[in-house]
Amino acid sequence: MTRDDVEKKVKEITARVLKVDAEKVKLTDRFAQDLGAESIQSIELVAAFEEGFDIEMDEDEALSVTAVGAAVDYIFKVVQAQGK
Repeated sequence: MTRDDVEKKVKEITARVLKVDAEKVKLTDRFAQDLGAESIQSIELVAAFEEGFDIEMDEDEALSVTAVGAAVDYIFKVVQAQGK
């Protein structure tokens, strides 16, 4: 899985969970400030990313990621480490 694949899927999952237009999700967007995520949705996002990528993430680390681009970097690293 390439970084571009991860980026596309992160944007799709983010759009679905937060009910925003996938075309408008940018790497610079912050989940809470720019996309309106509430704390419960942050947990839903982590679960959706784990399910969508078939990975296990450290919950505290994952919840500390606040922007779409940082999520792409983090998830790409986890995907590589877990050989997905």
